[in-house]
Amino acid sequence: MTDPHAIQASELDQLPDRDPEETAEWQASLDAVAQAAGPHRAAYLMRRTLERAEGNGIALPKLLETDYVNTIPTAAEPSAPGDEEMERKITAWNRWNAAAMVTRGSKYGVGGHIATFASAAWLYETGFNHFFKGKEADGSGDQLYIQGHASPGIYARAFLDGRLDESQLDNFRRESGGNGLPSYPHPRRLPWLWEFPTVSMGLGPLSAIYQARFNRYLTARGIKDVSQSHVWAFLGDGEMDEPESTAALALASREGLDNLTFVINCNLQRLDGPVRANFKIVQELEAQFRGAGWNVVKSLWGNAWDELFQLDTTGALVRRLREVPDAQVQTYQTRDAAYIRQDFFGKDPALVEMAKLLSDDKILECFHLSRGGHEARKVYAAYKAAVEFKGAPTVILAQTVKGHTLGEGFASKNANHQMKKLSVDEFKTMRDLLELPIKDSDFVDGVVPYGHPGADSPEVRYLQERRAALGGPAPARRVHPVAPLPAPAEKAFASFDKGSGTQNVATTMAFVRLIKDLVRDKETGKRWVPIVPDEARTFGMESLFPSLGIYSPKGQTYEPVDRDQLMYYKEAKNGQILNEGITEAGSMADFIAASTSYATHGEAMIPFYIFYSMFGWQRTADQMWQLGDQLGRGFLVGATAGRTTLTGEGLQHADGHSPVIAATNPAALTYDPAFAYEVATIVRDGIRRMYGEAAPGEDPNVFYYLTVYNEPLPQPAKPSGLGIDEGIVKGLYRFNTAESAGLSPAANAPRIQLLGSGTAIHWALKAQRMLTEEWGVASDVWSATSWTELRRDALEADAGLLRGEERVPYVRQALHGAEGPVLAVSDYMRQVPDQIAQWVEQDWSSLGADGFGLSDTREGARRHFGVDAESVVVAALAQLARRGEVKATAVKEAREKYGL
Repeated sequence: MTDPHAIQASELDQLPDRDPEETAEWQASLDAVAQAAGPHRAAYLMRRTLERAEGNGIALPKLLETDYVNTIPTAAEPSAPGDEEMERKITAWNRWNAAAMVTRGSKYGVGGHIATFASAAWLYETGFNHFFKGKEADGSGDQLYIQGHASPGIYARAFLDGRLDESQLDNFRRESGGNGLPSYPHPRRLPWLWEFPTVSMGLGPLSAIYQARFNRYLTARGIKDVSQSHVWAFLGDGEMDEPESTAALALASREGLDNLTFVINCNLQRLDGPVRANFKIVQELEAQFRGAGWNVVKSLWGNAWDELFQLDTTGALVRRLREVPDAQVQTYQTRDAAYIRQDFFGKDPALVEMAKLLSDDKILECFHLSRGGHEARKVYAAYKAAVEFKGAPTVILAQTVKGHTLGEGFASKNANHQMKKLSVDEFKTMRDLLELPIKDSDFVDGVVPYGHPGADSPEVRYLQERRAALGGPAPARRVHPVAPLPAPAEKAFASFDKGSGTQNVATTMAFVRLIKDLVRDKETGKRWVPIVPDEARTFGMESLFPSLGIYSPKGQTYEPVDRDQLMYYKEAKNGQILNEGITEAGSMADFIAASTSYATHGEAMIPFYIFYSMFGWQRTADQMWQLGDQLGRGFLVGATAGRTTLTGEGLQHADGHSPVIAATNPAALTYDPAFAYEVATIVRDGIRRMYGEAAPGEDPNVFYYLTVYNEPLPQPAKPSGLGIDEGIVKGLYRFNTAESAGLSPAANAPRIQLLGSGTAIHWALKAQRMLTEEWGVASDVWSATSWTELRRDALEADAGLLRGEERVPYVRQALHGAEGPVLAVSDYMRQVPDQIAQWVEQDWSSLGADGFGLSDTREGARRHFGVDAESVVVAALAQLARRGEVKATAVKEAREKYGL
């Protein structure tokens, strides 16, 4: 094994030493300190020297970890404005009511979390009192990503502020009655309060980064100046294990997002136990964020520790704090002074002497109570440092005690995340600790009372005055009363009605051509936000590069290698395209920020995010739920769709199931268009519904998922006749009959209805001709643009029946009277078309691409899955044979003829 020290020496030997004598003097000085004062003193001096070098701008590798102490010493803390005693009272009321709300709800078995807010209360209260700007502030105010498990504390503050009443608190996690509160930040359930859903864990930090980035994008493009808005993301240290939590740290620092602050509540506990039992999560996170280029502020210890640090003349205390693992710190929280004296101080002679100068009460105060995240002045100093830091985002690592002020039964206990209530005696102890004016007689029949000092009390007036000074209540979601966007010029859509003639055009390319026309629209063109994860050339979007530009906060600081070409790679500070690199998660976070800009910033933006259909929903479906919860609007486009259209790529790229996943999302309108004019019709209607004049009963807070294909084929003209556009939007229309297709079936020929979606309709059209010309069977071909929307309409009709409303589902109306059985086919698993089977009055059968994908030609893959035209013919004959309308021998003949 190679000696790493030898490697380092070898690397250094490659650098010319202009003054070896001076170098030797520095080395000798270090050796002398190590020998005289010990290696710890030598290390201390080296760290301080490196810090000085970094502060002076000398180019050296960054120091990734600092000592386990506060970044801002007590002597350097700024004085916090306001009335600290009044803020203490407000925080006490909020602590009480958060615990009371969850405890009162426990009798219904609905759960809830008490310990998280108890540890983070001052992290929120300091922000609400002094930093978080409301919607009436400059720009759009601040954007707050609240840690989901802390929601009871946010509700408690809204109750004190008069925005919630007792009946709503009593319906925490019980929403069906119409007066309840959702468990976590859910904009769809409480849209006037919550802006951003932050559960599932990990999605909040990722979204916060891209929200801060999108704010810069809006400003750079001249849509709206939101440069005064600051994004705050509150996270748990355990949450940082989620890969999404740290997925975009480099992006944030690379683009200098100093409008972003992460506040990580380091209470050292996960849901089941310590975050880093044998290690130190704060140090790990510091190194991770510093390495990614973030400014790091640690607020670990409260004022009670000042005396201890002043006594630490040898550095023994700091060394001991660095070496004690997190799980042992948790143990100190629950043990007496004698144990702490022995286990913490007893490990070093210098600490033994220090402990002799400390009373038991002092030791318990330090190790049980005094944390940087529990003291308003410490938190204020950290926040002030964060908002004043320029050039990079800031992360605040605030150490707290999980379950703080809830009593010995909660504080630092491994099980406190699952503990849902306090006893009456525990509440009385909490009351005394918080000095709240709640009497024993207020506990009626053992029920803990809510506490409120009165609407005109000094506490409430102070709270409201502070919020007024900061721009109004927070958190708050507000949909500004903006006029609907004007509809784009009709010619952009109508150009697709005539078809492509003999030219082969894939529906992916048709969509891109449509977008090229829409972004030129004088009224709405600037509001389009094209988003792509480093696959623009795959989808034929490179033509948009020179005309729209790719957004970059630095512009283009280099000469692109393809500058002499028509479609060169152009980056610009006001670029319109968000080309994210290889990150579906980052692209989806972009989409969420853009799709909710109508509420966050009062500016409606029209994002479309185009991706490999296989990877979009499979990788980031959790974010699609977040998108629906946040009431986002826009177009998701699954390109190179289907299980058999992407030749040669194989299993990992063969999408046979994205419409199934999309169908599970109530906010997703899922379409599988077959032709270019269908794509145009769906997009036009989507713009109307989401950004224009929605029809009565239509929810504009939806998003569209369109699957488009990379298989170039002639695009037909839109059929004439009434109801075509309605059928495209609702999900089904008759594309042709055997007769209108120019076929001449016999007058008494058996007939079958062929339903196809997406690229599969071409197999159905080929099978239609084969059935007539080779087997004497007539068939009509239907385009099923949305199996999912047909199903949802049918489900709504069924639900109406329970209310006494008579309505026939659209799919039944459309197929009513159609002769013969129905055979459906798609390039997806059969579960996709089978969604509508129970509402089809004719005999039903389906074909699909079930199973794993494989590498092959399109023809080979379709034959493998049994969905090619020949397979459709055989399936149609088999269905008719079961009805006695063709001879059974015809099925065998067809199988042999086509080699199936």
